[in-house]
Amino acid sequence: MFPGNFVQSTPDKPAVIRPATGESITYRELDERSTQLARYFRSVGAKPGDHVALISNNDLRAFEVYWAALRSGLYITAVNWHLTAAETAYIVDDCEATILVASGQASAAVPLDEKLIPRVRHRLVYGGALEGFDDYEDAVDAQSADPLDSQPRGADMLYSSGTTGRPKGIKGDLPEGEVDTTMDPYTAVFAPMYGFDSDTVYLCPAPVYHAAPLRFCGVINSVGGTVILMDAFEAETALELIGKHAVTHSQWVPTMFVRMLKLPKETRDRYDVSTVKVAIHAAAPCPPEVKTAMIDWWGPVIHEYYASTEGSGATFINSEQALAHPGSVGRDGVMGIVHICDDAGRDLPVGEIGTVFWERETLPFRYHNDPEKTAAAQHPDHPTWTTSGDIGYIDSERFLYLTDRAAFTIISGGVNIYPQESENILTLHPKVFDVAVIGVPDEEMGEQVKAVVQLAEGVEPSVHVAEELLEYVRSQVAHFKAPRSIDFADELPRTATGKLVKHKLRSQYVSS
Repeated sequence: MFPGNFVQSTPDKPAVIRPATGESITYRELDERSTQLARYFRSVGAKPGDHVALISNNDLRAFEVYWAALRSGLYITAVNWHLTAAETAYIVDDCEATILVASGQASAAVPLDEKLIPRVRHRLVYGGALEGFDDYEDAVDAQSADPLDSQPRGADMLYSSGTTGRPKGIKGDLPEGEVDTTMDPYTAVFAPMYGFDSDTVYLCPAPVYHAAPLRFCGVINSVGGTVILMDAFEAETALELIGKHAVTHSQWVPTMFVRMLKLPKETRDRYDVSTVKVAIHAAAPCPPEVKTAMIDWWGPVIHEYYASTEGSGATFINSEQALAHPGSVGRDGVMGIVHICDDAGRDLPVGEIGTVFWERETLPFRYHNDPEKTAAAQHPDHPTWTTSGDIGYIDSERFLYLTDRAAFTIISGGVNIYPQESENILTLHPKVFDVAVIGVPDEEMGEQVKAVVQLAEGVEPSVHVAEELLEYVRSQVAHFKAPRSIDFADELPRTATGKLVKHKLRSQYVSS
């Protein structure tokens, strides 16, 4: 399943629409352009199993590159264009890319020094010019759009967010079969689960270098639907696009829900969201109050899955289950079995907090060029059980609850404190726009709990506001788990996908 399957039936249907520029690309155009680019890849010697790297903003041509790679048996690595050139150079070199395609808009992230990416032999740029890069349009236009005689299916090879240490590449085996007859695993799982089909209109508010947006957009192209591609998330614009394009499906992170919920009620009521059948969220824990508020607003269309770029396993939960099991990220069984283990790897009983491991029949992933990190993610006694470092517990019905990531756990006076609990409480406070709870050094206790708050518009930082927020948390959790102090910040560091980059905050306090 891929865009070429729909050229005969719906050639002029938009495969992707980019509202910010008014551009769109039809299924015929996407098939022809990706065929031409695939021919270019072959002309420069790329063969199945080779790698192409892409550094791009949310540009329509990113889909041409994606599908050209997938119909050529290549691995494609999409790189965060908000990184520095040195950071992207590490990923481009580590994934062993021989071809680099970049957007001119991402120029600050593109490594121009050939010594930093010595494996790259061919460079293309669209939407601008870059030193040492050939023009993308010229390279594509020089190739024939005639059908290819062979189209082995390729795959993505994406990198973890790298919030601690270097990003880690997650490499799987290439599928066996041709791209037009072999279904990718994401389409196989998510299309029947969420009802993706040719009538789907899918809003993508996140950057396509990230795993979920890239893969979900690929699924929509695979079933013949239409992607509505935002350049970047903006709360009111997202609501406007849902109504304008009669969006049926969408994928979010909880921060986006919070931003939309914090719009004035008269603003929210202005837009029609009745066409939405499925609104999926993932990537970060969602406070139960936020999910309940979204269900009250949009109806029982909110779905959550918990997974990782590594693909260790996944849980799923719909609106009805979420209301019955507030705070849960879902039940296992579809993709892997959850085990909650202590530090020695022993299974813990229902209700006890430990590390989340996924049981699979075979090892689901390997970190590229890093067997030590692969081994560190494996269970000590069961090599096919893996973890991404999340902490949580299961209830008697096998619904999973996440308490936090191991890396964010605060140890104060020998007691483990999970900051997510306080963050959830503060998130919907009317005076809070954004919040992070972290552990900072404390001579007596080892660490103490601190909240860093970005205040809502019109609220001025003050001792009185800090005391009000502290008391608000203390009224709902044990005092030892609540923040002992609050600092105010103009803005909190988040990725473009909405994830908090806590190590940046913590480093400010460790170094000061």
